[in-house]
Amino acid sequence: MAVPDHLVLATRDLDAGAAWLERHLGASLAAGGKHARMGTHNRLLRLGAGFYLELIAIDSQAPPPGRPRWFALDHIDLPADRPRLIHWVARSEDIARDAAASAAMPADILEMERGDFRWRIAVPPDGSLPGDGLLPTLIQWDVAFHPADRLPDAGCELMKLEAFHPRPERIRPGLAALGLAAKLDLHPCAAGEAMQLVAYVRCPRGLAELD
Repeated sequence: MAVPDHLVLATRDLDAGAAWLERHLGASLAAGGKHARMGTHNRLLRLGAGFYLELIAIDSQAPPPGRPRWFALDHIDLPADRPRLIHWVARSEDIARDAAASAAMPADILEMERGDFRWRIAVPPDGSLPGDGLLPTLIQWDVAFHPADRLPDAGCELMKLEAFHPRPERIRPGLAALGLAAKLDLHPCAAGEAMQLVAYVRCPRGLAELD
C-alpha cells in the first residue's frame, strides 16, 4: 500500500513564496534544486519522519520542457500574494502496480533525478492533477534514503490533511485502492463551491493552516 510522502504547495515566484511561508510558519525552508525535465525548482521543509513539504514554482530561467509540466503548473490559478496548497504525493514500493490499482487517470511513469536523488513519478500526459488534486500523485524513490531524512528539523509536523469536494464519492474509491482512505479527511462541499485541500501543521507559531 502507498503511504503519504509530501505536500505540494505551488507559488508564482519561489523566493516570494518561500518568504511568505517562512513568516506564516515561523520556520526556515531548506534549499531544494532544479528539475530540468520539468522546468521547475523548489524548496523543502521537513514535516516529520518520512514526510515533507515541497514549495514548487516554474523556473523562469529554465527552457520550456518538451511536455506539460507536472502538478498542472502550466495552467493552475495561483494567488499573487502567497503559495497555494494544490496537491499531495504518496510513496509506493511498486509504482506501476499502484498506478494501475488507483485507476485515477492514465499516467506516464517518468524517471527523474536531482543531484543524487533518483525517483519515478506518475504524471498524466497533460500534466493534470489526479482527482482534482485530492488523489495523490504516486512516487517511488529509487535510492536508499528519503528526502526528509536529509532535511533539518524545523519544528514542524503535519497534524491533519483535510479536503472538500462536491462529489467525494468519486474520490474515495481511488484512496481506498491505495490504502489511503484514513489519511485524507474528506468532506462534501456544496455544489458550485471549489474543491479545497487543507493541511494543519504544528509549527513554531502554533497550529498553522495551509490551503
